Amino acid sequence: MNPGRTLATTGRVLTQIRHDHRTVALLLLVPTLLIGLVAWIFSDTPVFASIGPAMIALFPFIVMFLVTSIATLRERRTGTLERLLAMPLGRGDFLLGYTIAFGLLAVAQASIAVAFAVWVCGLEIDGSIGLLLLVAVMDAVLGTTLGLLASAFARTEFQVVQFMPVLVFPQILLGGIFLPRDQLPEVLQTIGDWLPLSHAIDALNAVASGSDDTAAIWIDIGIIAAYAVGAVVLGSLTLRRRTP
Repeated sequence: MNPGRTLATTGRVLTQIRHDHRTVALLLLVPTLLIGLVAWIFSDTPVFASIGPAMIALFPFIVMFLVTSIATLRERRTGTLERLLAMPLGRGDFLLGYTIAFGLLAVAQASIAVAFAVWVCGLEIDGSIGLLLLVAVMDAVLGTTLGLLASAFARTEFQVVQFMPVLVFPQILLGGIFLPRDQLPEVLQTIGDWLPLSHAIDALNAVASGSDDTAAIWIDIGIIAAYAVGAVVLGSLTLRRRTP
């Protein structure tokens, strides 16, 4: 991979997104609005206090997965990727450039979502807000990289949506949002413990509760980062050069 080509790809993607106001609104505002809706639904109850950190993990993860996978697939469907890869640009440069571009957007997205959840919706955070933001950003980047991985296999936008039951829904069901993982059947608990979104939810819950076990939080962050890197590497190995 070449840093110059990677950064050039990052700049091109950011320029395209800047002119797509609907995508910008979807990325930056929709997770925040959904968090606000959940807080409104459970107003005057203790429910939002318990599930709020998980919502910070869930909604940005889903939105980044959808937007990134469809945007990357569009590059292939329009023939842009084929023309780019005919030049010295490598598949790794392409995917890493996309990861950096959407990762920067993830920082803005997570910052807005965390600020809204804490200072508007009243989510109580006993730990470090900075650490909470870091986990939220890593979670959004994870959604980005899994979206890139899905786009490497999909041929149409419909197929991208079909990847959600494979890559996204099991993580939601087994991540501990609906039922603590230690109360799941043993097999499902084991599967859930290996899913990256579970570690994001665990880390956000730990920070929100003011856990003193910061080592466990950093381990969760490291696992999320490892999954994100693995998704980029696997995506670069499987990305087709030719437009299907």
